[in-house]
Amino acid sequence: MTPLALGCLLISIGLYGLLTRRDIVAVLASIEVMLGGAQLLLATYSAGVTQASAAQGITVIVLATVGAEAAVGLALLVALVRRNRTRTDQIEEVRG
Repeated sequence: MTPLALGCLLISIGLYGLLTRRDIVAVLASIEVMLGGAQLLLATYSAGVTQASAAQGITVIVLATVGAEAAVGLALLVALVRRNRTRTDQIEEVRG
């Protein structure tokens, strides 16, 4: 399987999980899979282009975004677990 097909498959799997899952952990994992697929596509693009510095820079930005998303998602998950709400249909309002 080519990296382009694999990246598209990862994005599709992540999108499916994002739209069908109701558990917060599964939704966050689906977002991680989608961002991983996007990063794979960017890395594949940078390998085939002569001016790879732009694509590599975008890949680093995506990697930083994944880290920030994981930190915010974990903080949100901890706040929701304290209220015993881990399903997306149970969330009404999150107050600090």
